[in-house]
Amino acid sequence: MTRAARLSIELERLALAAIVRTYDDLNGTFFRWQLKNPGFELVSDTSRLGRWVGAARLIELARTLLLEHGWGTLVEVLKHEMAHQFVDEVLGETHETSHGPAFRRVCEERGFDARASGLPTASDTSDDHARLLDRIAKLLALAESPNEHEAQAAMSAAQRLMLKYNVDAVSSGIRQRYTYRHLGKPSGRIQESQRILAAVLGEFFFVNVIWVPVWRALEGRRGTVLEVCGSLANVELAEYVHAFLNHTATRLWREHKRRQKLNHDSGHHSYLSGVMSGFRDKLAQEQRTRNKEGLIWLGDPELSKFLRERHPRVRHTSYRAHGDRTAYAEGRAAGRTIVLHRGVNAGPSANGKPRLLPPRA
Repeated sequence: MTRAARLSIELERLALAAIVRTYDDLNGTFFRWQLKNPGFELVSDTSRLGRWVGAARLIELARTLLLEHGWGTLVEVLKHEMAHQFVDEVLGETHETSHGPAFRRVCEERGFDARASGLPTASDTSDDHARLLDRIAKLLALAESPNEHEAQAAMSAAQRLMLKYNVDAVSSGIRQRYTYRHLGKPSGRIQESQRILAAVLGEFFFVNVIWVPVWRALEGRRGTVLEVCGSLANVELAEYVHAFLNHTATRLWREHKRRQKLNHDSGHHSYLSGVMSGFRDKLAQEQRTRNKEGLIWLGDPELSKFLRERHPRVRHTSYRAHGDRTAYAEGRAAGRTIVLHRGVNAGPSANGKPRLLPPRA
């Protein structure tokens, strides 16, 4: 039985309702309500992810989008098909090919991917990005050294390399190619540790971060997931750091439980928040050192523009709640000792290019 076949009729009905709500939101955000709602159908055709059927006023979406690709990819495909609908019904263009100049213009004006190929894979990485990731991976491998000073020096060298690369990329004025990726599993409630981790990625790893709503098809309910935007190399590194810190924080908590002989998980979330905060402290200290050397990151205006195009309506919120202060303080002390290094499961991708994370299952 395929994964798609396990989606019950009721869960499929709920998913379609979520798709309609998402369509309405995208219609207002990107098309100023100029589109009239069509019909929607989930299809088993695996040859394409989506299709606008003008004669039937129907948007078809592949069932595999819900389970094998993720909600983020489904939304990108939906945008793509809405662009086709706009060209067909609003612009009335009938002489061009389906992906002709009018369609490409509509996508470019709204920041849509005219290819609708979904989330990028490691094979999208350019040669320059691949070489950079290879150098970063080698430095993070050196950071596994049992010698504390050698390990720290290797991690600092990797961060300095990324900083110089991004400063040079922005100052060169050469237009970069940006992408996005959803990190971690969607959840109903965002833990404080994950909010702090998102801040770490946004402050120190050259990506823009935003929490976005998604639909959890298997559970039939809403959720939230972390989205990072940036260059291909920066997104790849951010994904690795995200996985590394979550894994390391969990390991540190287990070691803390053994040392303290705890038989409960009280203080667990506070400890994880402390770990993320401690690592954030460490990176901030190293950043101050690099600033004194004249390497200062002022941000990437074009990346900020890319994020605004993807999410024109952004709401900013603040959140702070440490809970168990003792556990938080102990976790923070542990977080300051973390040295980012390459994990034992990391290796090359299927196409031979460097990959900081193991291939996706």
